Amino acid sequence: MPLNARIAEWKDRRVWLVGASTGIGAALARALLARGARVAVSARSAGRLRSLVAGRGDALVLPLDVTRPADFDAAHARILKAWGAVDLAVYLAGTYQPTRAWELTVERARAHVEANLMGAFNLLPAILPDMLARGAGGVALVSSVAGYRGLPNSLCYGPTKAALINLAEALYVDLAPKGIGVYLINPGFVETPLTAQNTFKMPALIAPEDAAAAIIKGLERGEFEIHFPKRFTGWLKALRQLPYAAYFPAVRRFTGL
Repeated sequence: MPLNARIAEWKDRRVWLVGASTGIGAALARALLARGARVAVSARSAGRLRSLVAGRGDALVLPLDVTRPADFDAAHARILKAWGAVDLAVYLAGTYQPTRAWELTVERARAHVEANLMGAFNLLPAILPDMLARGAGGVALVSSVAGYRGLPNSLCYGPTKAALINLAEALYVDLAPKGIGVYLINPGFVETPLTAQNTFKMPALIAPEDAAAAIIKGLERGEFEIHFPKRFTGWLKALRQLPYAAYFPAVRRFTGL
């Protein structure tokens, strides 16, 4: 049984994608527009956003900085003026810099917290009052399987993604009874500018277009957690259940780190 209402039709559905200039966000924007959705795209790069939706009258370009709450309020006001409401908001924005314990700096940690976690907290107060008033709408947070448990190179990234998982769970408890869908999206390795920084072989690496297709399928099925590719995420879910005495050696064997 799905934990959210199924999405059977995308035509004219009003979707706001935050973090849409590259990678999964850009691929998702293209896929949703192809299905007839009205898509608002946000990121810092106005030029990339305009190129992404060039010639599409069913799209809105709303540049913003996810660290500034006022930017979300202004962008949401523009969507309300143009379309009347947001049916689904997807938070995809984030940053990643491979970090081991001996490379940690306060500045690096803060950058991850601001982009990956606080940006979501800046979005939610902008959209939830209207959704709660209508008793309708949906929120999707893009976390990562790196948030399941501690992993090498994820000293700053992993904790913020773990927090997003917890946030989505808490949101579901509060919002599902009020008619608002909550979706947690946990990708494995996806070919993006962020993962291009990795120097190791990434297992089950997929293209952004495949990630977008998996997200849309999960949304249509009303799933709470949308994780992919299953051949990789299933293995990590199994690792998640191990006691620490078994987990740490398994991670060292798997990663070589």
